[in-house]
Amino acid sequence: MLLRATPRTTSVAALALGIAVVLVVAGCSKKVERADAPAMDQPESVAMAASAPASQIETYFLQQAPAAANTENYEKIAANPIHRVAEQPVSTFSIDVDTGSYANVRRMLAAGELPPKDAVRVEELLNYFDYGYPKPASKDTPFQVTTELAPAPWNAKHVLMQIGIQGYDVDKAELPPANLVLLIDTSGSMDEPDKLPLLKKAFAQLVPQLRAKDRISIVTYAGSAGLVLPPTPGDRGGEILAALDNLAAGGSTNGGEGIQLAYAVARQAFVDGGINRVLLATDGDFNVGTANQEALETLVADQRKSGIALSTLGFGTGNYNDAMAEQLADVGNGNHAYIDSALEARKVLVEELGSTLLTIAGDVKVQVEFNPAVVAEYRLIGYENRMLKREDFNNDKVDAGEIGAGHDVTALYEVTLVGSGGESVDPLRYGKGSEAAADAKAPRAAAGDAKSGELALLRLRYKRPGENDSRLIETPLLRKDIAGEPSERLRFAASVAAFGDLLRGGTYVGQDFGWNGVIGLARGARGDDRSGYRGEFLQLAQTASSLQASGPVKGVAVAGE
Repeated sequence: MLLRATPRTTSVAALALGIAVVLVVAGCSKKVERADAPAMDQPESVAMAASAPASQIETYFLQQAPAAANTENYEKIAANPIHRVAEQPVSTFSIDVDTGSYANVRRMLAAGELPPKDAVRVEELLNYFDYGYPKPASKDTPFQVTTELAPAPWNAKHVLMQIGIQGYDVDKAELPPANLVLLIDTSGSMDEPDKLPLLKKAFAQLVPQLRAKDRISIVTYAGSAGLVLPPTPGDRGGEILAALDNLAAGGSTNGGEGIQLAYAVARQAFVDGGINRVLLATDGDFNVGTANQEALETLVADQRKSGIALSTLGFGTGNYNDAMAEQLADVGNGNHAYIDSALEARKVLVEELGSTLLTIAGDVKVQVEFNPAVVAEYRLIGYENRMLKREDFNNDKVDAGEIGAGHDVTALYEVTLVGSGGESVDPLRYGKGSEAAADAKAPRAAAGDAKSGELALLRLRYKRPGENDSRLIETPLLRKDIAGEPSERLRFAASVAAFGDLLRGGTYVGQDFGWNGVIGLARGARGDDRSGYRGEFLQLAQTASSLQASGPVKGVAVAGE
């Protein structure tokens, strides 16, 4: 039993067009041991409680009971380093539309705890928010690319480069037929208020969004897998809600067997040209059966190739396996969200339903080539577990991230211009990246190279649904486009990036900017904020500032350690 109140908020993903969907939900258990020592060995306050009413004695013991061990699991992440352009001019990565890290960090801060640094994936914090990027005119162009250059708020000698990708939106009524399979963990570990009960509330909000042409199934797993609801038309909401309401937690977790059954059901109801997706709602604690992550990833990848995607929804605290939930979604051409409240469930499964379910562009890759005559150094903020090799950009067999209808993706680079005096890495003495080599190239640039005004070249590759060959977009970024002051959009994105860096130890932002800088920047860039998400972020930054000033972070397991 957990005694502290844990405020929760909104986040997660919805349906994707042209993909069969299976939802899987899992949870974790917490034990609180009662104190049973003889009265003479108990503290005086316990002995005094002997004559108190039973309800008061129960409350006392619960308050004194030790908390269950925290076995939450996160993939170890080393922040992207600063690169000298003379030595490594090209940066390549896969886009990522996951938002699970933000909601999970919010959950911890609301509980009065600082998150372990590996729970903080800065790109997922950035992509939780809508930046109001211009939208494409039609679905013939799946997304619009926006860029901005302006001084970094924490270092006037550096420039922030913001890349925004806005996908075209699709009205819910125009979404293709959906074949969704909800894969729900009903093991004993799910018997917590923030697990199975919250899961039921979350999916109950999805049901009214379904149409007669949609099909939804429910598969559970706990010891053995079972089909609770065969493929059912979406307009039979009463039957779907009744099946959800009858779910109960009990037994151990056999996630592998459940996923296999979920995919079998998805294949049975497969919709050509529709949305076919498995939604796995879980704490990722697969402790029985096919628990090997490599085997699970192979299964998910094979099914992805057959047209059935996988998204994951994380629930619960204490033994949440974030590393597994996030990686399975990556392999399954899906997205990962963490549900910490009914409000977050609404955001993911109602407000952002189209982007959750409908893929408008697949295998989206970003490559930036920096001009060594203009840029001395750069670092990509976030996307550490999405980095690709330079040659992967043109290789259409290399998997990358997907963009859903209405999704927007944000990436930030912090760059140092040549001659700015803001360099962090000393140049080489010898070789092609040395000062001597740079001096030899200088006359050519000074002679009027047509590209000398370019700061960088931005390249994007993507595939339209059903296509095997990628398409290329190229956009040069010019030095003359560096603004004197960042826009409201870039200021807020910078505040989120700095927030993430400080939670991870403040390696690049530094204490001179610190929490006061984050809070001031976010407050000044709050804007219209109709959803209230930016105001909530401001509160989280204030909470994190107070917590970091008052004590250490509680330990949590990291994958690979």
